[in-house]
Amino acid sequence: MTSMDTIFLNDPWWIVLIKVVGVFVLLLTWTIFNVWFERRVLGKMQNRKGPIMNGPFGLGQAMGDGVKLLFKEDFRPARTDALVYNIAPMLTGVAAFATWTVIPLGGPVRMFGVETRLQLTDLPVAALVVMAIAGVGFYGFVLAGWSSNGTYSLLGSMRATAQLISYELAMGLSLVAVFMYAGTMSTSQIVEAQAQPISLFGATVSLPSWYGLLLLPSFVIYYISMFGETNRQPFDMPECESELVSGHITDYSGFRYALFFLAEYINVATVSAVSVTLFLGGYNAPWPLNGTFLDQGWWGLLWFILKVQIMIFTVAWVRAAVPRVRYDQMMRLGWKVLIPANLAWIVMLALMRGASLHGWWANPIFIGTLIVVLAAIVIVVWRSEPAPIQGPEPIDLDAEFDAFAGGYPVPPMPGQKLIGMVVAEGIAEPETASASSGQRATSNGAEL
Repeated sequence: MTSMDTIFLNDPWWIVLIKVVGVFVLLLTWTIFNVWFERRVLGKMQNRKGPIMNGPFGLGQAMGDGVKLLFKEDFRPARTDALVYNIAPMLTGVAAFATWTVIPLGGPVRMFGVETRLQLTDLPVAALVVMAIAGVGFYGFVLAGWSSNGTYSLLGSMRATAQLISYELAMGLSLVAVFMYAGTMSTSQIVEAQAQPISLFGATVSLPSWYGLLLLPSFVIYYISMFGETNRQPFDMPECESELVSGHITDYSGFRYALFFLAEYINVATVSAVSVTLFLGGYNAPWPLNGTFLDQGWWGLLWFILKVQIMIFTVAWVRAAVPRVRYDQMMRLGWKVLIPANLAWIVMLALMRGASLHGWWANPIFIGTLIVVLAAIVIVVWRSEPAPIQGPEPIDLDAEFDAFAGGYPVPPMPGQKLIGMVVAEGIAEPETASASSGQRATSNGAEL
């Protein structure tokens, strides 16, 4: 039996039950707080107050919204697949909760006289389990759109699935560098590896080796992928009301809608918790408190919650500051920027790690080859000129203007003439129709 099995499989059943209930209650209360927290942050950043009426500081507003959804009529449209329609929100909600089974909330503590860890369980591939469970949550979006038997719901689910798959790839590749550096995929062991003092130029300093600093490109790519993974602004196209009503949840209401709403905010906390665990030291205290009594026992839970809350604050900040992008821009960023940059960074990191382990830095042939390759890359990038920007074609104001050219009616530019119209002194008068030629006078593209 490995040390990991000894730590996580020897808890009494009642300790495991306490942990399960504790995680469930923590996520529910944390979600209620985060709904209020995000509204308050958005209000402050947009020069308004946000929720202030219900309860102290408006804390009862999120609770009231939840109670309203629980008692609201749970309506199901006609011609929907009843079984799949009901399973979809449950699948998404269960996946949102299940991810937290392998996330370490703290280190070793004593709970009712039993030595345990503030983590339900851990696995040698726990980080991959998080990604796998997140992939199961995709099915909730697909099934919700398909079972609703509506065009808007189906288009929203397809758009959400394409977006999540794209940014799931970028997010997964950003974790490869962490696995290479830590030498493990266990979440608890990755956190412990980041508690080790950092070594700079052969000297060991007391700074913790957080991978968010050592592997900054991976952290930046992961952070951008968080918004595509959770459908948050500026990547909230699956639910953008301006074109798809409300995406895959258009036909949902009441408790089933509340499950999707709950899962969205839990997923925001989940991706923030994963970033804290893999990049920001997890439950370890920040410098200069690392290694002190504030870095032991139940203090770890406090540091973990504070770090995750800071990440959630940045998500709300981006929502208030960055406008929504177009769907093609978002997909182009994922496939043409984040994924290639991730692959290049992984190759470079693997080369550096391999050179350090095998002593290649002392080999002049390796150094010369590396310099030649880097110089060739710089020359290619430097000499590659971007395609010239084509300006708009000049408009012939004297030519006749067809409002329906191209299949979509558009208004004329100033000075242009509609087909069959005589524009004199700003007043449009229809021409006399010629029966022999079959011409018809039009006004703004409509028959007269």
